Amino acid sequence: MRKALALPAVAAAAAFPLLTMTAASAHEGTHSYQADLGAVNQSGVSGTGMVTLDGNTATVMIEASGLLAGSPHAQHFHIGAEGTCPANDLSDDADGDGFVSVTEAAKYYGAIGTSLTTTGDTGPDSGLAIDRFPTAEGGSISYERTFEVTDDVHAAFEAGTAVLVVHGIDKDGSGAYDGDVMSDLDPSLPMEATAPAACGSLDVAQMGAAPAGGAETGAGSTAGTENTAAMGVGALAAVGAAAAGAVAYRRRQADQA
Repeated sequence: MRKALALPAVAAAAAFPLLTMTAASAHEGTHSYQADLGAVNQSGVSGTGMVTLDGNTATVMIEASGLLAGSPHAQHFHIGAEGTCPANDLSDDADGDGFVSVTEAAKYYGAIGTSLTTTGDTGPDSGLAIDRFPTAEGGSISYERTFEVTDDVHAAFEAGTAVLVVHGIDKDGSGAYDGDVMSDLDPSLPMEATAPAACGSLDVAQMGAAPAGGAETGAGSTAGTENTAAMGVGALAAVGAAAAGAVAYRRRQADQA
């Protein structure tokens, strides 16, 4: 009788580490953030951004319109400042050149944390990799990419200081990046190519859809619920296997008797 009880006890003990590891994974969770893009530099650009973070894996979706058609638009997560955006009325144009430049806006949204390129590197060093940023066909961008972010970027999301910024405006309406005012980031480029066009603080999403599956509410998603359900299923399976083993053992003992 003692031996018959020992088998399920060992099986149940073996199941506990599995439950512990699953609970640890569930604790990490998946979190989504949303930005409502507002115009900067009177660009007329609007849009939304959605970021789903699973650990340091980010899935980013951006929809924006009112951009310079047929031209690339740099876009970034900016971090390390107030987590806000400059006004659209040019009140932050400190040098009076007609633009709120990246330098003038940095006090609000900070430095580049991630470059939202279409391919390759996503670090700050790719901040002006114009050939790898999306082109606004018809004046709109529809962007989606999954990649790893750094710990400081992840921390900025959690702290509420991450900002989504889309750059590139056609201030003079010429249909191209041009003009006599040169970029504060790269003097070989016109200011129109790098000036912020739209900006939005990345706040915890109140409702959205995680690309990995499941509707989201508040700061979390159904990922935690799914892990909890999986944990329950795993526990039931382990208990069932242990019980089956105990029954088989008792049958063998009865046959031998």
